[in-house]
This record gives sequence, C-alpha cells and structure tokens, in this order.
Amino acid sequence: MSDQLTHFNEQNRAKMVDVSEKDITKREAIAHSQIIMKPETLARIREGRVEKGDVLAVAQVAGVMAAKKTWEIIPMCHPLPLTGIDIRFSFADETTLEVEASVKTTGKTGVEMEALTAVSVAALTVYDMCKAMDKGMVIGPTSLLKKTGGKSGDFMRGEK
Repeated sequence: MSDQLTHFNEQNRAKMVDVSEKDITKREAIAHSQIIMKPETLARIREGRVEKGDVLAVAQVAGVMAAKKTWEIIPMCHPLPLTGIDIRFSFADETTLEVEASVKTTGKTGVEMEALTAVSVAALTVYDMCKAMDKGMVIGPTSLLKKTGGKSGDFMRGEK
C-alpha cells in the first residue's frame, strides 16, 4: 500500500480522488457495530414488544438506505452502483445487539464507507426506536472487518 495520500490537491486542500484510471473489480466490505442496552430493552426488541414497531426490520431498511446514500453524506465518497447489501443482527448476550453489514459492488473504488455507514445508521435506528425506554444505550465500537478487491488488496481485521 502506498504511503502517498491522493486526497489532497496541489494547494493541500481536500479533493475527491480521481478513480477514472482504476480497474473495475469485484469489491466487498463487511463492517460491524453493536449497541449495548438494558436487558429488558433487548428482550422487548427480541420479542417484538416495542411500541414503535419491529425494531430490527426498520433498522435493516435504514441500514440499506444509508449504504445507498453514503456518497450524499460523506463529502469525498463516490456515488457507486451497489450490487448487494445485507444487514444481519445477532444477540451477543442479554444486553448486546450486534449489527453486521456486507456491501458489494463491481467498480473502481471500494465500499468500506458504505458498509460502515450501514451498520452505524442501523444502530442509530435501534437507538431512535428504543430511546423512550433506554436513553443510556451505547453504540460501538464500529469497525471494518473485511474488504476485498481493488489495488490496495484485501484486508481482514486482526491480520497483519
């Protein structure tokens, strides 16, 4: 991986990187986040007893929508033709809901930001739907677990 950053112009100001000369490759990114809450809050989510509705269904749609709109909210992100988005939830214990997003494209730049945005917005949606019963929820950490494709090569969290 090059140490030369390409996100600055000759005036040392931020710019959107020119990817026009990059090869089109199959790319995927997987990101993870979690939200920690009171046991009774997570039990109500699991049992579908939250007054605002099906928390995980709404959070899943929000995460998908967020991935698709990442380029509109992160200034230097490119608009990408996403070919697949999957949001998954799991109950780690009685207080922790885990969120994982897989985002795919065939293009000239990666989808790491889209995957990270998806899990972040999904977790924020859970918070929004449950804040009336648990304002003390904690979101994070949020991280990239894996990315494949592109000139910089593959990345797997925990590997050197």
